[in-house]
Amino acid sequence: QVQLVESGGGSVQTGGSLRLSCAASGYPSERYYMAWFRQAPGKEREGVAAIWTAGGTPHYADSVKGRFTISQDNAKNTLYLQMNSLQPEDTALYSCALGGYGLARQSYNYWGQGTQVTVSS
Repeated sequence: QVQLVESGGGSVQTGGSLRLSCAASGYPSERYYMAWFRQAPGKEREGVAAIWTAGGTPHYADSVKGRFTISQDNAKNTLYLQMNSLQPEDTALYSCALGGYGLARQSYNYWGQGTQVTVSS
């Protein structure tokens, strides 16, 4: 059974940094997209960053370009999101997803439960 488990969320001040992790298991394919999404209260879930596990150029939302970096450790089946220069508008529940395409949220089949990121001003 496919499982995705996020960790690394927390509370930071404006300008701080966090690194999120997503451990994946049980997926039958060797090559697929993994992505980070986020959802803040009163807002739609939005794509943050996505990466093709076999390599290639990552995709980023315009709002996080230059601040966030998506990466992976294939040996550990783990996805990361390094978040720098955090702003209050980054406050959201961050979830990882598997089995879709790019930043298209409706295309993803599997989701983790999420990890909360709170940025205070």
